[in-house]
Amino acid sequence: MSSIVARTGRHLQRYDNNLRLVSGCIPYRLAKTKDQNQIEVLMVSSPNRDDMVFPKGGWESDETVEEAACREALEEAGVRGNLKVGSRLICREIPLGVWEFRSKSRQEACSEEGGCKGYMFVLEVTEELETWPEQNNRNRKWVKIEEAFALCRYEWMRNALTEFVKVMEREDSKKEHETLVENKEEKPSKQEDEDCQLMSTNCHVNGPRTTSYGVMLPASIFL
Repeated sequence: MSSIVARTGRHLQRYDNNLRLVSGCIPYRLAKTKDQNQIEVLMVSSPNRDDMVFPKGGWESDETVEEAACREALEEAGVRGNLKVGSRLICREIPLGVWEFRSKSRQEACSEEGGCKGYMFVLEVTEELETWPEQNNRNRKWVKIEEAFALCRYEWMRNALTEFVKVMEREDSKKEHETLVENKEEKPSKQEDEDCQLMSTNCHVNGPRTTSYGVMLPASIFL
């Protein structure tokens, strides 16, 4: 039994023009394979249903939108981590995206009109708990990106997943580019070594170095 208790009720719920404000995230990890790392995302089942979603819930008045996303990930999926876009901590004003949508069931109605405004973030998972508040009502499952698209219940969540893939592709391309630049500039040529031995310790290369590379992200990282 988890010692953490999930929040209930709507007395602190935020609204914007009759839209219930919702915050959630796409939790991810890098799963090691033989040849490379692959991205996996964590999904949870909806109560009394078999379909899968990403952790999300109401954004309340005593917390920031980021805190709400982290809380929902803990309550629904039992994970902790860092809200990120790749290796950069996300800013409050820059979520993964914001989507307006309408609830498909009265039981999950977001407001009297059933409208919601959802903020979605990227969560790099650093801890996975064995017990969590909603484990009796939800199952969690690590899946590859391709499977996540097939399992995702809502169209707006699939759109959020598409944005997640774009962000991770950009981040991976950036890392590959930086690695190529580092490898190219890691060791000077033999002649440069000799010149630096003869010159003072202020030896440097005059002018800026500008190098560009075309990098293609391996598609298998998302499969």
